[in-house]
Amino acid sequence: MRTRLLQGLSLLFTGLLAGAFSYGAANLVPTFNAVPLDMRLDFHAELMKMNGITVQGAMVISTLSSFALSVVTRGRTRVLAATAGALTLASFLITRFGNVPINGRIKQWAATAPPADHAGILHRWELFNDARTLTAVVAFALITFLTLRETAPSRGSLGRESPVAERVSRDA
Repeated sequence: MRTRLLQGLSLLFTGLLAGAFSYGAANLVPTFNAVPLDMRLDFHAELMKMNGITVQGAMVISTLSSFALSVVTRGRTRVLAATAGALTLASFLITRFGNVPINGRIKQWAATAPPADHAGILHRWELFNDARTLTAVVAFALITFLTLRETAPSRGSLGRESPVAERVSRDA
């Protein structure tokens, strides 16, 4: 029961994290690049205020639940859950030491004016964003794989499907 709860938490929060970052990479970043710079800076600064709590919360819960899942499991499941935890931790570290400092600059630019090298700095923010999106999506894929593998129909000792799996496949 504890393992299933941790697996569910890990699946939910790695999914929320991957979804948030993927939405941002696919929709927000292109929109940032399509609008005038002053509009981007204002919107970016406001968005980061809102994202701070929700995204960091998803990162913390997905990391802790993935690592906890690795503690209560064995074998390949342990390795994959620990890898997912490490990847969500990487998302957090990339965000904290890559994106957040640039977000602070963007907030200042929105109140004053961007420096001459702002395009390069914004490009670096996008590279950090791509990296944290990739780590979150791979973590989610690993936890999804673990969950699907655990819920796949099992074979009986004679190579036959279990009675429950036979009923499920017969009813499908």
